[in-house]
Amino acid sequence: RVVEAAALVRDRLDELSLRSFVKTSGGRGLHVVAPLRPKLSWDELHAFTQAIAEGLARDDPRRYTTSMSKARRKGRIYLDYLRNNRNATAVGPYSTRARAGAPVSAPVAWDELLDLGGAGAFTVCNMPERLNGSDPWADFLSTASRFPRSRCAPSACSSVNDLRPSTAFREAPGDRPRTPG
Repeated sequence: RVVEAAALVRDRLDELSLRSFVKTSGGRGLHVVAPLRPKLSWDELHAFTQAIAEGLARDDPRRYTTSMSKARRKGRIYLDYLRNNRNATAVGPYSTRARAGAPVSAPVAWDELLDLGGAGAFTVCNMPERLNGSDPWADFLSTASRFPRSRCAPSACSSVNDLRPSTAFREAPGDRPRTPG
């Protein structure tokens, strides 16, 4: 179900001509990232990601939620747009998680998702072998897209419900992890 949600996010970002990439979280989830240029303000990025996450949850409320409360999200996939905030933290690519088995957050290709076996598929033990293969994010920086302000800018919408298509993604990690999209 998480893979299906990530694919929906990818497809909806594609509709906006925003190329996206995916990585494991090293935990239970996946992170979908879209490299953007020029830079957005934190407020713009947060409003955009909030609107698209809430839109996806509104489109299929039995499957998705933006509620942080574990009690309120039972059985649904949590779309966490809150990481797109100046004061938030996020797990960067190739980061080892402080969990049993030492899972690693790893960039993956979209066509690998179904065969992964979970978001914690990569560990410090199997990551060296993974690094010997091709880099699924090799063209990450070169594919940065312009944010489609004319279609998606929060200032152009009367409410977050007006932003279409309704998707969710995470901030693209990069050389300056505290700089938004």
